[in-house]
Amino acid sequence: MSSYMSAPPHLAAITELAHGNPDVVIVSQDFGAGPFSDAFPGRHFDVGISEQNLVGVAAGLAHAGKLPFVLSMAPFVSMRGFEQIRDDCAYNRNNVKIIALFTGLEAGPWGATHHAMEDIALLRTIPGMTIIVPADSNEVGWAVKAAAAMDGPVYIRLAGFAADMSPIEGSPPLRAGEAALLREGSQLTLIATGTAVRTALAVHDALARDGIDARLLNMHTIKPIDRAAVVRAARETGKLLTIEEHSIIGGLGSAVAEIVAEVGVGRVRRVGIPDRFCTEIGPYRELLALCGLDAASVEASARELIRAG
Repeated sequence: MSSYMSAPPHLAAITELAHGNPDVVIVSQDFGAGPFSDAFPGRHFDVGISEQNLVGVAAGLAHAGKLPFVLSMAPFVSMRGFEQIRDDCAYNRNNVKIIALFTGLEAGPWGATHHAMEDIALLRTIPGMTIIVPADSNEVGWAVKAAAAMDGPVYIRLAGFAADMSPIEGSPPLRAGEAALLREGSQLTLIATGTAVRTALAVHDALARDGIDARLLNMHTIKPIDRAAVVRAARETGKLLTIEEHSIIGGLGSAVAEIVAEVGVGRVRRVGIPDRFCTEIGPYRELLALCGLDAASVEASARELIRAG
């Protein structure tokens, strides 16, 4: 078996693609690329900690016909590199695939400057941008391959530094733009993305023990969002609880609320990072609890939404 099969899932997928496509390259921000660098040392370009340059170099490679994957830290590439993502990648339709690491609160011990809580909100505003947020290691590989098959820029919001990204049993293959229905239900719909999907599964099971019939959607593609799945959930269950490791402003919750407001059916409650900086320093799971993103807090929010009628 090839060595890349035991690598981190994003590097394994990119390396597999590179064996069949000589145009695949990696541009990184002071990151190693493990088996990719070993197999293709001339196709890995490290530009150091210079996010604007990082995205600009990748856009130039794409303009020259390459298929560049960018490896960078989510809070910095999305904010420092925003103009280059907007103009060099999206406006000029350059085929750049951004793998954003250290997402949400994963870099918590390094402080609020390293939290990625605004990246989805920022990139959702860019025309032509695709945003995918995998929930487990299987979805990471599928997301990389889906991104490679698309024309145009893609942002893959990748957890795994501190979050559990082990395979979720029974999760269907990722199809970009199509929400995955993980559980059927008629009283409430839980709509989760990324790391929050595993939490939502625990909440679903806790509600089921009390006879509450909840639907669960894995909304791995934030843009373009699966509008039809949201509309069905609003019409069939009435109540929608969105769960994300991102600010409650501008992310999954906002995208779902926009659709529900346009349709005029259903009620939305958003669970995410509150509209404040998480200035506490502590282990990842403690920060999740402080922000109301642990299973107990999410379950309480679901029960409040049900009681609200």
